[in-house]
Amino acid sequence: MTAIELISPGGLVRPNPADLVVYLHGFRSSSRSVKAQKVIEDFAAAGFGSQLWVPDLPPSPANAMQSIIEVIHARLDSRPDARLAFVGSSLGGYYATVLGERYPQADVLLLNPAVHPYNDLTDQIGKKKVYFTEEEFEFVPAYLQELRAMEQTGLTRPMRYFLVAAQGDEVLSYPTMLARYPGAHQLRLLGSDHAISDFDAHWPLMRLFLGLK
Repeated sequence: MTAIELISPGGLVRPNPADLVVYLHGFRSSSRSVKAQKVIEDFAAAGFGSQLWVPDLPPSPANAMQSIIEVIHARLDSRPDARLAFVGSSLGGYYATVLGERYPQADVLLLNPAVHPYNDLTDQIGKKKVYFTEEEFEFVPAYLQELRAMEQTGLTRPMRYFLVAAQGDEVLSYPTMLARYPGAHQLRLLGSDHAISDFDAHWPLMRLFLGLK
């Protein structure tokens, strides 16, 4: 198993899951990814399946964000005191950070999050296949500007954030991830990879942060 280093300011464990937990997949991924399915299965097994939402996001970042915000507002309209949590993988981690700053009451779990996706994805323009499905989509240059336009550079109450970052990430910069989330809980995987292929081994700590015992 990958060696780990846990850096925590304290208060990592949540007593129970948030009223709405939103899992946001990465670029070219979907709700059928290995990590997403593991989270879905465990929430269901613990009896909290109705509190988890795992959408398949559209390729346009602006449209993706709008669709997420609409669902959140519908939930908050009916229950203003509802607790929120976001789980974001790769590009979904960028979205989760944007949302975490928009909703400062939310907890945010980040899995190898993209920090500057408008730079990272410049070589992805064109038609792409969605992993775990037979679907295709077209990624256009305007989407890079949509990503840049929504960027949040600050970090309000870093203790709300739990960063899981793999030193062996072959896609994104490990030092950049660590530097982006100072003061947050950080689970540093001293190996592993971008997909966190050994996710099951590290999931128990993430469960605690999400309130799953």
